[in-house]
Amino acid sequence: MTSLILYTPSGVLAKGGPLKLAAKRLKKLGFDVAIDEAALAKHLRFGGEDDVRLEAIHRVARARPGIALATRGGYGLTRLLDRLDWSLLAASVEAGTRWVGYSDLTALQMGLLAHKKAPTWWGPHACDDFGRDELDEVTPDCFAEAMTGALEAVGFRTESGFDGLDTRGLMWGGNLAMLCSLLGTPHWPKVRGGVLMLEDVGEHPYRVERMLLQLHQAGVLASQKAILLGAFSDWKKSPLDRGYTLKTVVAHLRSLVNVPVLTGFPFGHVPTKVTVPFGVKGHLVVQGRDAFLGWDEDHAHHHPGHDGHGHDHDGHAHHDH
Repeated sequence: MTSLILYTPSGVLAKGGPLKLAAKRLKKLGFDVAIDEAALAKHLRFGGEDDVRLEAIHRVARARPGIALATRGGYGLTRLLDRLDWSLLAASVEAGTRWVGYSDLTALQMGLLAHKKAPTWWGPHACDDFGRDELDEVTPDCFAEAMTGALEAVGFRTESGFDGLDTRGLMWGGNLAMLCSLLGTPHWPKVRGGVLMLEDVGEHPYRVERMLLQLHQAGVLASQKAILLGAFSDWKKSPLDRGYTLKTVVAHLRSLVNVPVLTGFPFGHVPTKVTVPFGVKGHLVVQGRDAFLGWDEDHAHHHPGHDGHGHDHDGHAHHDH
């Protein structure tokens, strides 16, 4: 049975209910679940003071569980980046710990890639996903398959115009605002020829465009093999938009870069999300409007005892978004 620790590295957990529900559901999936002692700590909007959250992350790294699953995102990891023991975190990855998360966890994932080239996993959070009242089937199934090594690829529907695309590159990226906050810092991994995956929440399309332009003007976008756009959810329209939408943003981005920009990747602040490795070589193939993103099992799974066999993930994530 794979050990799994729930810990709170960023924002505060307002209530304990979702954490209990998440732990119960994860146990039902077959994981040996433990909750970190500081998971419910509170300080301002954070899951405990900086020292408390820093020690929680280091405590999980020393425990080396099969899976380190953040309870939620929010904000807080940026405060810890200069103090994190990257060697300790990388050693846990080498020993088999899969650090899973998205949103604010992007900072930890990018930092591990920048400092130690250590792979992590883009995936759900305990409370935001497993602790929600209604849990869809795709998210837990995909998570369980990814964590057991059975998952080697995810599929999704994208826009027409990319039929025949076949490219390989390092899978990286994450929350767009978090990425922009790391540019120019020591925690930014300089990835060329990658498959860059992006998502965000509560950002109006013009703000999304501005952040994409920042990455473009910093030379990041043009040096990638492909850009996969996930969900950009929960923003409010303005009467000043006058027809300006996320489609406008994507069209403008495509006019600036010669890199394929694909939409529809099932990830972000939405109920249905896939679990995919971060910081490993990916293989992106498009047939018609069906896109498939696969990865190298050997790199994605350091954990001892993995036999390296699996099957193509062909169904769970085939959804139009």
